[in-house]
Amino acid sequence: MKQHEAVIKVMEQNGGFATLGFLNQEVLKMPDAEWKTKTPFASIRRIVQDKRFFFKIRPGLWALLSHKNKLPLEILPTKAVPKQEQEIFNHSYYQGLLVEIGKLKQYETFVPGQDKNKRFLGKTLGEISSPIDFYQFGYEHVVRKAKTIDVCWFNIRKMPSILFEVEHSTDIQNSLLKFVELQDFNTRFFIVADKVRKKEYSGKLELSAFVPIKTRVQFMDYDKLSDWHTKTFEVASVESSLTF
Repeated sequence: MKQHEAVIKVMEQNGGFATLGFLNQEVLKMPDAEWKTKTPFASIRRIVQDKRFFFKIRPGLWALLSHKNKLPLEILPTKAVPKQEQEIFNHSYYQGLLVEIGKLKQYETFVPGQDKNKRFLGKTLGEISSPIDFYQFGYEHVVRKAKTIDVCWFNIRKMPSILFEVEHSTDIQNSLLKFVELQDFNTRFFIVADKVRKKEYSGKLELSAFVPIKTRVQFMDYDKLSDWHTKTFEVASVESSLTF
């Protein structure tokens, strides 16, 4: 089996689409596929850019041309899908990437209760996030605010370690206000958004209300998140073959 055929086979088995991270984890497991190269992940990245067989849907998400008209709406929305619903699909996609990264890094991952039924690559966010109740790590009003944050990573001590707000179209300032409520915890914060919103983010962060968290908040664009997701899966794939 040729390398590109192995990638196609994995995508077919996954419904005709896959993240680059998923491909990095699964393609090398395919029997009869030869990967003599020392850089198989780079080869997979090159293969999915072959427009004869594949096309890009979103940062980090690829699909087979042969399945373009068969993909679920949350994977490839048609023009008939209302814009608001398309934005929900985009928002939950990036939430899902963050949940998957957190799980691979051994964090407990949480999404807001109202988001648990939203779709992510054929599953719900509730199915891929931690199946336990949100940790009561502090005062009730603080925990209540934390529960509204798009993705929360909790460490082994059941404390909030890294928090993410995905700002696809909503007001960045509201997310920063949520982070301010958690300023007394040893927590890092990320705003995840399209790179065109970086200037808006920087302007909001200059407001005096956000001085307490200014050095602890970072901006991450979608491409960087996608790269992080891919690299995390690469490391996990390598580590799975090692004994510690």
